[in-house]
Amino acid sequence: MDFLSFREVAPSQIREIIDLGFKLKEERKKRIFTPYLENRTLAMIFEKSSTRTRVSFEVGIKELGGYGIFLSSRDIQLGRGEPLRDTARVLSRMVDMVMIRTYGHDRLEEFARYSSIPVINGLTDLCHPVQLLADLMTMIEYKKFNWDDPKTTKVAYVGDGNNMAHSWAVLAGKLGFELRIATPPEYQIDPQIREIAEKFARESGAKLLFTEDPEEAVRGANVVTTDTWISMGQEEEKEERVAKFKKYQVNHRLLKLAEEGAILLHCLPAYRGYEVTEELFEEFAKVIFDEAENRLHAQKGLMVWIGNQSWK
Repeated sequence: MDFLSFREVAPSQIREIIDLGFKLKEERKKRIFTPYLENRTLAMIFEKSSTRTRVSFEVGIKELGGYGIFLSSRDIQLGRGEPLRDTARVLSRMVDMVMIRTYGHDRLEEFARYSSIPVINGLTDLCHPVQLLADLMTMIEYKKFNWDDPKTTKVAYVGDGNNMAHSWAVLAGKLGFELRIATPPEYQIDPQIREIAEKFARESGAKLLFTEDPEEAVRGANVVTTDTWISMGQEEEKEERVAKFKKYQVNHRLLKLAEEGAILLHCLPAYRGYEVTEELFEEFAKVIFDEAENRLHAQKGLMVWIGNQSWK
């Protein structure tokens, strides 16, 4: 069973993963480490560097009784031109599960196609589903999402129509909560992703709004979230992007339009003074770092869930 995006996962399966994440979080608080994945090996391929993804997966697999192998593209033949399909077939003979953090989503899909073991999307340019598992856990903890009444959740995403925006759109469509995405006109989400999200929304009853007006998105929201304006590989566009995203900064003035008691989420790393002000970030630091911690618990839940599906 692969975990490549929310498109392939049913709402009931998302809930199973989240429930496992909470169970494992409670066990960890009591220093209980049940070896659910005893002697299983996770290979972690990083073509894009990371702090949270590497630490959470490496610690997570160890706490589950397994082993993690870190593989950067510089360390393996993949970085010297070996075909992706060959790497997939070799690793399938030697490890039990692979997590990939890469650029093009097509690379992830090709790897999964040739792999005979489970593959997890640690991030692609198209989507970042493991981050959204952590975000969903955090929303539940702060009572901003209820499985039995998802329509009470109103999320505002303000900023770049990137992989995070794509993941929010598909997740909202799947689970049935309200989502408003505000982006500059040149940086809207991928039209195909929007079409997929809207298809799911018609089935679940989710409300999706795509706008260029951040105030329209935030008004009445109970969760506000943003992401960096300059993702990895876009450094040369920094000056142009900063100018175009200026009015999409999440600050106190904008957040005042949200529902009283609304929370701010950020997937990190945060660039204070750009997508979010220093003051607002620090005001919601506890929520944001709870969210970061939940990467560990959500991904442990995901790995155990995949194990239950794959190795019965």
